[in-house]
Amino acid sequence: MSWLVQPRLINGPFDDPGLYLDFRYGRRAILFDLGDLRPLSAREILRITHAFVSHTHIDHFIGFDRLLRICLHRPGPLHLIGPPGFIDRVEHKLRAYTWNLIDETSVDFQLHVGEFHDNRVDRFAVFSAQHVFKRHDVAPSDLPAGIVLAEDDFRIEAVALDHGIPSLAFRLSEIMRVNVRRGALESLRLPKGPWLTEAKKIMRSGAEDAELEVPGVGRVFLKDLKDRIFIAGPGQAVAYVTDTAPTKANAEKILALAHDVDQLFIEAVFPERDRALAEAALHLTAWEAGRLARAARARRLTVFHHSARYENEPDALRAEAFRAFEGSLSP
Repeated sequence: MSWLVQPRLINGPFDDPGLYLDFRYGRRAILFDLGDLRPLSAREILRITHAFVSHTHIDHFIGFDRLLRICLHRPGPLHLIGPPGFIDRVEHKLRAYTWNLIDETSVDFQLHVGEFHDNRVDRFAVFSAQHVFKRHDVAPSDLPAGIVLAEDDFRIEAVALDHGIPSLAFRLSEIMRVNVRRGALESLRLPKGPWLTEAKKIMRSGAEDAELEVPGVGRVFLKDLKDRIFIAGPGQAVAYVTDTAPTKANAEKILALAHDVDQLFIEAVFPERDRALAEAALHLTAWEAGRLARAARARRLTVFHHSARYENEPDALRAEAFRAFEGSLSP
């Protein structure tokens, strides 16, 4: 069965953090973190609908300017979520530029910016090009606790970890994976098209007694077709964890967020032999990253955000993390 998204790190393991989640069957993408975005093409950036920022240290937020510059003249909004104080920081970024070339006649590109605090999005603001990016505070959407985005196909959860400041970790969970059986449409003489997307949406909602319009066929009950043309199964889950102190409280939150994910992207900044440095810098060791991935029962592990002090041994941190992930008793 095919994946909903194809996740990939934007940069190398010693470079700025950032995860690009490309949707296979839609012209969109989502970002976890806004580090250096130069490896992404303008076309890839224009696909981005949402960016979720762990915190605003420069290596996690410097890409905001490139994202803004490329998206500035597109009509669709860009949604941003970050930790407490995030709206103020976006506003300061926007105020740093001179906007005399945009006005009420411009394409109305908008930034929709929210803050995750006390386990929910509790502040929200809109910045509109036609209003010269003047801040307009609005009420946030009424999302369940821990959820920062909820759509028909998937949801994104967040949790605040301790990095001396709040640092957000994220999880994308597909509601249900629904794929068309190979050769099924041809054998039943059914067309491809948007009706399949609608059928999948109905299946995910559980309303299988519903009718839908199939071009060339007419109105049919989904329950009469679903087992013949679709394969349904557990949805994809991807978690992203970075900039977090190696504490018991953080570990418990990470395990609750990342349990049973298909792929865990997690920082591995220091080797276990330098755990004192990791504790002082409020970062994870590679061994701790691998141990957490194993305890969370992640199916795949990808580590990143290595400290530059270990560039002369480029594979050592990954190797240490995988020893822990595979169950080794010592680093």
